[in-house]
Order: sequence, then C-alpha cells, then structure tokens
Amino acid sequence: MKNNIHPKYYPDCKVSCVCGHTFLTGSTEPEIKVELCSACHPFYTGKQKLVDTARRVEKFVAKVSAKETASSKAKKGKKVKRAARAEIKAKKEVVVKTKDFKRITQVKLNKPVKLNKK
Repeated sequence: MKNNIHPKYYPDCKVSCVCGHTFLTGSTEPEIKVELCSACHPFYTGKQKLVDTARRVEKFVAKVSAKETASSKAKKGKKVKRAARAEIKAKKEVVVKTKDFKRITQVKLNKPVKLNKK
C-alpha cells in the first residue's frame, strides 16, 4: 500500500441520531449525525414514522386541498360556454363597409337575438 494517501480512521466514531440514540462505530469521520437510525427506523421498529424535512407532505396536502376547492366550483361545459359566446356576439354591432365609386358609406346593422329552441 502507498503511504499517506489513506484518510485517518477513527475506531470510536460517535453516531448520534435525532431521536437521541447514540452508538459507537468505526469511520473516517470523528462524529456523525443522522436523522434515522436502527432505533427509530420503521423497517426495524415496525412503526410508521413520518420524517418530513422539506415540508413535502404539507405542500402536497395544501395543493390537493386547493385543487379540491377549485374543482368544487361548477365547471362550465362546452355548450354553456358556446351559448355565452353566441350571446356576446349577438349583442355586438356589425359594421359593413360598402364601396361605391362616388362615395364610401358605413352601414350599421343590429343582429336580431336568436333563442335556441329545443
């Protein structure tokens, strides 16, 4: 083996978890801090524990609740939207330009409102 290329090995590395559990092991670091260990990990304990460091769960719940409130408002279908657009178009004036050799006139026409009968 080459000399002076390997990191220093600490045979008594102290590992401390967020839950308070500490133990000793060997590592190239003198002290290690972890979020999960064998004392609090759900695989080893059989208990479900939610660890959310970046607020992912809260953000997801907020997004889902916002989507539900938006979807609770009545969505308009195609027929309703088309009928509303047709009413707006019917209310507008139509300007027709006619070109005559001697004069140019503008004629305003009012469209009659048509009611859909089924």
